[in-house]
Amino acid sequence: MPVIRHILFPYDGSERSRAIVPYVRSLAVRFDARVTILGVVPPTFASVPEQAGLHLRVGAHIDEWKRHLQAELDQAFSLDFEGVRVDRLADAGDPALRIIDFAQHHEVDLIAMPTRGAGPFRSMLIGSVAAKVLHDARCPVWTTAHSDRSSTPDLPRRILCAVDGSPNAPRVVRWARWFAQGVGATITLLHVVGPVSDWLELESERRLQEEIRDIARVKITRMLASHDIVTPLNVAVGPIPATVAEEARHADLVIIDRGHTFEPLGRLRTHAFGIIHQSPCPVLSV
Repeated sequence: MPVIRHILFPYDGSERSRAIVPYVRSLAVRFDARVTILGVVPPTFASVPEQAGLHLRVGAHIDEWKRHLQAELDQAFSLDFEGVRVDRLADAGDPALRIIDFAQHHEVDLIAMPTRGAGPFRSMLIGSVAAKVLHDARCPVWTTAHSDRSSTPDLPRRILCAVDGSPNAPRVVRWARWFAQGVGATITLLHVVGPVSDWLELESERRLQEEIRDIARVKITRMLASHDIVTPLNVAVGPIPATVAEEARHADLVIIDRGHTFEPLGRLRTHAFGIIHQSPCPVLSV
């Protein structure tokens, strides 16, 4: 049975990090989970922007950076997390490795982080760092929508669960249904098949496409039913990331299976980063 008892919140001082605080708090309250706010000092700094959210000095020894960062974290979000069990920790090193290591050794059930930051520690949460966490973390990872114009609701009310045809699909659907029930959300199940032709205006090509769609629907529905999961399945046609993003226009959260390094990648999981990049709402990858 899934649990969320411990949420890891990597914080870099950026506006994007601050923007997800209400969501992290809402999840912690809903699941009675404790939160660890983790700040990481990267190995080197060239400069610190004047508008930096964390007030650290250039040229200080790494231990002094950590002391300054710890002092900032100790004061961070005291009102926002009032009533929530919160630990605050300053660390140093490769940010992605420190996040992954902490999650693995402290029984973290969910990592909540923006896909990219814009503050003094912005290297911590952009591009390769988020990718490493998504690739190597063994617990679910929640990431914000990649668009700067997106907003994050406190808790999702409409969840889109996108599945591929891999054996992991029943596990992902169970996790998504459990999470939806926990937050009081509705859930829609989606599978995407690629277009079989550039000539779908031809009747023969349209019939072939519909046949492929029906085969996929029957296969996944039967697989889920064999695990006692009976739920409606929407099968859409198109490029996977773009189609999932289109179907997510009316959702508050997308749940996907991103896979792990020690597993063979399924069709959907090979597109996980594309889905995260294009989704108009946050993505929770399990």
